[in-house]
Amino acid sequence: MAEDSGDRTEAPTPRRREEAREQGRIARSVDLTAAVLLLGFLLLLNSYGPDLLKAMQRVMHELLSVDSLSEFGSDLIRATVVRNVMVVGGALVPVLLGGMVIAVIVNMVQVGFFFSGKRLQPNFGLLNPLRGFGRIFAMEGLVHLVMSVLKLLLVGAVAWSAVRGRGEEIVGVQQLGYLEAFGQGVSIVYSVGIRVALLLLVLAILDYGYQKFRNEQELKMTKQEIKEEMRRMEGDPKVKQRRRQVAMQLISKRLKRDVPTADVVVTNPTELAIALKYDGAEMRAPKVVAKGQGHMARRIREIAIEHGVPIVERRPLARAMYRMVEVGQEIPEEFYSAVAEILAYVYELTGKLKARQAV
Repeated sequence: MAEDSGDRTEAPTPRRREEAREQGRIARSVDLTAAVLLLGFLLLLNSYGPDLLKAMQRVMHELLSVDSLSEFGSDLIRATVVRNVMVVGGALVPVLLGGMVIAVIVNMVQVGFFFSGKRLQPNFGLLNPLRGFGRIFAMEGLVHLVMSVLKLLLVGAVAWSAVRGRGEEIVGVQQLGYLEAFGQGVSIVYSVGIRVALLLLVLAILDYGYQKFRNEQELKMTKQEIKEEMRRMEGDPKVKQRRRQVAMQLISKRLKRDVPTADVVVTNPTELAIALKYDGAEMRAPKVVAKGQGHMARRIREIAIEHGVPIVERRPLARAMYRMVEVGQEIPEEFYSAVAEILAYVYELTGKLKARQAV
C-alpha cells in the first residue's frame, strides 16, 4: 500500500519558514499590540498626567485671563499660540514617546526585526464583494464573530465590576466642585481602564498563542513537498549522478595519463595507493602524481600493472603520505629516506639505476 503523502504531517523546514516570513506569513496578534498599548498609555498617563494637566491649566488660565481679543495683535496671537502649543506638546512628549517605544517593543517581541514589502502590495482580489460575503459567512468569520461578542461581554462585565461598588461616589460627583469632580472621574475611568486593559492583555496573549499554533499548522508540509524542496536545494539526484559520472571520467583520464609516468606506486596495500615520480634533472624531490583511496586506489593499481609500474607495499608510509601530501606536490623531507630506499630498490629491479649510472 503506497504511503499517503498528501497529509501535512511534517514540521516545516527552515527554508519553508524563511519563504513564509518573506511573504509576511508570521504569527502576529493585532489584539496583543492594542492591549499592550492601552495598558502602557494608561500607566504613562498615570505617571505624566499631572504634568499634562498643569500644562493645560496654565494654557487655559492664560487664555481665559484675556478680557478681549482686541488686546492682541496678529504677532502676539501667533506667539501666544506657539508658546501654548509648545507647553502642551512638551507635556505630551513623554507619553507619545513612551507609546512609540511600547509599540516597537511589542511588535519586535512578536515578529522580530522584519519588514515585508509584499504586505504593502495592493491585492485587488480582496475588493471582490462576492469574496467578501464568502469570508463573512465562512466558518472562520462566524468564529471571529462569536469571539468578538464574547470579548465584548467580558469587557462589559469587567467594566461593571469596576464601577459596581462605586455607585455612591458617582452619584455624589454632582455635589463636588469642578476639580474634585474631575479628579473623581479620572480615578474611576483609570480603575475601569486598567481592569479592561489587563483583561484584553490576557485575551490577546491567548490569541497570540492561537495565531502561532495556526501559523505552524499552515506551514506544515507533506512528505512530497519535503522531497521536492530537498531536490531544489541539493539538486536533482539524476543531475548529481551525472555530475559524479563526469567527475569520475575526468579523474580516470588523469590517472591514465599520470600513473604510467610514475616510477613506483606505494600501497597500503588495498585501501590506499600513491604514485610517485622522480626526475633528478627537474625535481628536488619525488613528486606525488596520483593518489587515491578505495575504488580509486584499486584503479591506480590496475593502471600501474597494465603499464608495468612497480607496486611496493609500505603501510605506514602510504598512510602518512596520503594524509600529508597532495597530488602535484613534492614529498616532505621526512619521507626522503624511506622513499629513496624504495626508489633504489625499484631502479635496481627495473634496470633504471644501471642506465642512470651509465649516463
